[in-house]
Amino acid sequence: MDIVFRPYHIIIFGASGFTGQYVVEEVARTVSEGPSGTLRWAVAGRSKAKLEKVLEQAAGALSKPELRTVDIIVSDVKEPDSLAAMCKQAVIVLNCVGPYRFYGEPVVKACVENGAHCLDISGEPQFLEGMQLNYHSEAAKKGVYIVGSCGFDSIPADMGVLYTRDQFRGTLTAVESFLTASAGPEGASIHDGTWQSAIYGVADGASLRSLRRKFKYQPLPVVGAKIKRRSALFYSNEVQQYAVPFMGTDPSVVKRTQRFLAEEQQESPVQYGAYAGVGGVGNIIKMLVAGMMFMLLIKFNFGRNLLIKYPEFFSFGFFTKAGPTKSQMKDSSFQFAFYGEGYTEGKDPSQGKPDGKIRTLVQGPEAGYVATPIAMVQAALTILNEPNALPRTGGVYTPGAAFGKTTLIDRLHKHGIQFSVK
Repeated sequence: MDIVFRPYHIIIFGASGFTGQYVVEEVARTVSEGPSGTLRWAVAGRSKAKLEKVLEQAAGALSKPELRTVDIIVSDVKEPDSLAAMCKQAVIVLNCVGPYRFYGEPVVKACVENGAHCLDISGEPQFLEGMQLNYHSEAAKKGVYIVGSCGFDSIPADMGVLYTRDQFRGTLTAVESFLTASAGPEGASIHDGTWQSAIYGVADGASLRSLRRKFKYQPLPVVGAKIKRRSALFYSNEVQQYAVPFMGTDPSVVKRTQRFLAEEQQESPVQYGAYAGVGGVGNIIKMLVAGMMFMLLIKFNFGRNLLIKYPEFFSFGFFTKAGPTKSQMKDSSFQFAFYGEGYTEGKDPSQGKPDGKIRTLVQGPEAGYVATPIAMVQAALTILNEPNALPRTGGVYTPGAAFGKTTLIDRLHKHGIQFSVK
């Protein structure tokens, strides 16, 4: 697809949403990184007044009065004609409209039918894998790239595993990641849109298993020693605090990337286990109480409605309808520590135990509304600037599958999401 014939390199759909407003600011910061040093972009959504307000706020926050004149496109996810009209004008649509379970597929469908690439920041495995099942073949024929989870879910994890593999001298066979976060004196919080995605993701567990059977996948080969599963709660010497299995979409995204690498590029797959640090005993008590209420209520419609209506109560104030404040975001950060093992150069992975280890880090600013916009926008700029480094055909891909041979990691590093070997 020739970008000359599209009015906009990027259209931010859902720009007036909580995350969308920060994506707008990040695009405004990076206009000089577009093709030939410029970026043509617009914002889109169903309310022109709200979009005008977002541009006004961004102009003030960044001291860029020219943002007030950025083009606005009125488009509603419930109106297919308006979606089609929007997609025909874009090289890439950045879809910030969630929960994706309800609003994601119409955008993907419109992008595929009208020749626009699409990136989202979904953390909902059912949506992500459903889009791969339903649209991969058509997207491949059209030369359109649909890449999900291009935010904190799950670029740091997926690209972090690839980075660890590339830094290991030999054959990396297994990686465990440990996510920890830090906050300032005001603590941390997350907008309840993420809470809703978690509710729908857990509630869809049975249908997700049914969906996966439709792919008719063969088990991935296990290279080297089989990775050991940790218990539901354990003390991690790696991060010096209690930890639990990570409940987000990262494990499924990483596994899909490793399947792509094994089946499409004949590379040795890496086993993956994901964990999150939860702190000390006080946090464990809160987590257990919140977890029991969550798992009980999520089984019933009225329970899910309660969880959605009162996120602050059921999450001990961690998920809120207002989202984090500016100062909370400024004082927050995240770290992924990756512990890998494998067989050093010259050693046969089919013989004996792994004889090499590696530790890498991915560190960055506040995850949800600082790191996520950075990751999403840099992913889009990678597509615009490095089309020949993408998979040879379009399709529905994970970040690792789409960007594994690009300079995305270098781009992220320059913008504050840092990859390093320790």
